[in-house]
Amino acid sequence: MIPYGRQDISQADIDAVVEVLRSDFLTQGPVVPLFEQSLAKKVGADFAVAVNSATSALHLAVSSLGLGKGDLLWTSPITFVASSNCALYCGADVDFVDIDPDSFNMCPVALKKKFEEAEAKGKLPKIIVPVHMCGQSPKADEIAKLARSYGVKIVEDASHAIGAKYQGKYVGDCRFSDITVFSFHPVKIITSAEGGLATTNDPELAQKMALLRSHGITRDPSLMTHESHGPWYYQQVDLGYNYRMTEMQAALGLSQLSRLDEFVARRNVLAKNYGSLLVDLPVKTPVIHREAYSAFHLYVIRLQLNKIRRSHKEVFERLRTNGVGANLHYIPIHTQPYYRTLGFSDGDFPLSEQYYNEAISIPLYPGLSKESQSWLVNMLRDAIV
Repeated sequence: MIPYGRQDISQADIDAVVEVLRSDFLTQGPVVPLFEQSLAKKVGADFAVAVNSATSALHLAVSSLGLGKGDLLWTSPITFVASSNCALYCGADVDFVDIDPDSFNMCPVALKKKFEEAEAKGKLPKIIVPVHMCGQSPKADEIAKLARSYGVKIVEDASHAIGAKYQGKYVGDCRFSDITVFSFHPVKIITSAEGGLATTNDPELAQKMALLRSHGITRDPSLMTHESHGPWYYQQVDLGYNYRMTEMQAALGLSQLSRLDEFVARRNVLAKNYGSLLVDLPVKTPVIHREAYSAFHLYVIRLQLNKIRRSHKEVFERLRTNGVGANLHYIPIHTQPYYRTLGFSDGDFPLSEQYYNEAISIPLYPGLSKESQSWLVNMLRDAIV
C-alpha cells in the first residue's frame, strides 16, 4: 500500500535526536528555544512558541486572545476538527464560513456576506480561523482587511503550510494575522513526530502562550504577585496546561527545518507531474492562486461524477483494494455527530458538502517517485473506468 503521506527521516535527523538522548535534558532544555528561534527567523516572525501538537497551539492561540464563554469563533467546515474544537475548549461558540471551491479555503466573498449579516444581528465573532487547506494560503490579505474592519482577531491555521508562501513571503510571518499555527505531525511537511508551534509578532501574546503551555507557572519575578521567596520559588499565575514540546521532538524538528525548502520544492515538482498525468481523466486537479506558493501537504482531486460510471465510494474502495492509500480530507465539521448536537445540519454549507462528495486525497510526499505516480494514476484510471 502506498500511503497518502509519509515522513522523510535522514541519518542527520536520527543523530540529532540521539544527541539529545545522551544530553542532560530530555525536556525543558536548550533545544526547544533554539527550534523556536530558528523557525521564527525562517518565516519572518518575531516570536515562536513550540508545543506538543498543533491542537494545543490552536488552544493556546485563542486562549491568549481572550476567547471565552459568550464569544464566537468562525472557521472553515473543510478542516480537521481541531480548528473549531479550540473554541469549544474555551467555552465559546463556533460557526463556519463556506469554502472557495477552487482552493478549498475560506471564501472571502462568503466571509464578507457573513460579516454583514452578523453585524446586523449584533453577533460578530471575536476570532476567525482561516485554514491553509492542503498547504495553500487562503486570500489572506482580503480576509485580513475584512476582519480588521470589524475588529476581529485572526488565527491562521497553517498546519498544512509550513514552507508555503503568500505574495512572495513565508506563511507564518503574521502580516495578516495575530497568530499563525503550524503542525509537525509525521505526514506534514516537516515533522517532530508530534508537535506544533505558534508564531506571532506580539510580545504579550507570545508571553501568554508560553505561560499557558506550562501550567500557568512562572519563575519570572516580573510576572509574580509578590517578591520571590528564593531561587526555588515559582508561582502559578494563570490556569494553564501541560502542552510542552520535548527536547527530542525539538531536535528532530530543528534538523528537519534545514530541509524545509527542499521538501516543499519536491512536493511542487510531484504536484506538477500529477497535473500532467491526470489531464485526460474526469477529475478536477488543484487550482493554485497566482499569489500563492503551496506547500502541497495534500494533493486533492475532485471526481467529475457526471462523467464517471462509478460512485465516489466505489472509486475510493477500488483504489484502496489496489494498493493506493487514498484518503479524504476532510469530512465537513458541521456534519459530525457532535456538531449536529450544537444545531448544525446538512445543507448549511453546500459548497463544503459538495466538495466532500467528490474529493479524494491521493499520495504525495517527497520520497514518492515519478514511476510510482504513473502507477498510481493508472490505478485511478482503472478505478474510474
